[in-house]
Amino acid sequence: MRRLLLRVTDAAVLLWIVTTITFALLHLAPGDPATLLIAPTATAAEAQQLRTAMGLDAPLPVQYARWTGGLLRGDLGTSLARAMPVRAVITEALPVSLFLGGVSLLVSFVLGTLAGGYQALRASRRVDGWISVVTVTLFAAPSFWLALALVALFTSGVAVLGLPEWLRLPAFGMQSPAADAVAPWSDRLRHAVLPLLVLSLPGMAGVSRYARQTIRDAHRAPHVVSAYARGLSRRRVEWRHILRTALTPLVVLFGLTLPGVIAGSVFVEQVFAWPGLGRAMLGAIGARDYPVVLGLTVVYATAVVAANLLADVLLWWLDPRRRT
Repeated sequence: MRRLLLRVTDAAVLLWIVTTITFALLHLAPGDPATLLIAPTATAAEAQQLRTAMGLDAPLPVQYARWTGGLLRGDLGTSLARAMPVRAVITEALPVSLFLGGVSLLVSFVLGTLAGGYQALRASRRVDGWISVVTVTLFAAPSFWLALALVALFTSGVAVLGLPEWLRLPAFGMQSPAADAVAPWSDRLRHAVLPLLVLSLPGMAGVSRYARQTIRDAHRAPHVVSAYARGLSRRRVEWRHILRTALTPLVVLFGLTLPGVIAGSVFVEQVFAWPGLGRAMLGAIGARDYPVVLGLTVVYATAVVAANLLADVLLWWLDPRRRT
């Protein structure tokens, strides 16, 4: 409990530092949201009146105190550009990001662990080399480049090559305009294929590289060699000794990757026009919408800190050596 309380205290301090720095950088940058909302024909008095109504005329420490007080009460403020509560903006966009991030994380870890385990325990040297080339290439590919490449291949490329129409995948939006009347869920799944591929392929490649090395190290451990010497079957050794040893670092990796469920789809949502948290963040930055940017920063920072805390607790639970 003492260790957990220390970790929670560290997490709270880290959240305060992140939000404070973000608040300072936003407000110290040139310009303010009122500049974008003031009509070109507005007088100086009207411009000042708008800044006062938005609370931008107060000194920076006063603005910070107001925002911090609201945050402690659970109030993230009101969007300056959309005139709606920041909580509503987040609630509206969060399911989209959770769907993309959650499915891609599950696919990445399941397929990545299977691929890494196959490379470490079953594949020949030649097959292992080819899989390594593919995974390294996918892991190094930038998300925006991979997104554009998949759009060129599966959207316009299918038509150019004369392939069947069912292979042509939608590139933008969550559904077609007429999808509400005919097969809405199948249409949404087709729209989700490309974003999920862009998020899953690099993640799967990274997990497979990590799992491959982790399982290989576990395979060479003394207790595994001893298990083989005692005459245990290969399958039993792999499941009860190798994979169990490799589970701990994979759990840590999962905990560190978990924030990507919320924060990992910023560019993907923008490229494919999915209305998630990432697209909301980019739009708020462009509009200098301070409350939305700060509210999303709180969400992202909380996800990262909570995931690290969860990984630390799981590691303590899985590894008895850390309990002493």
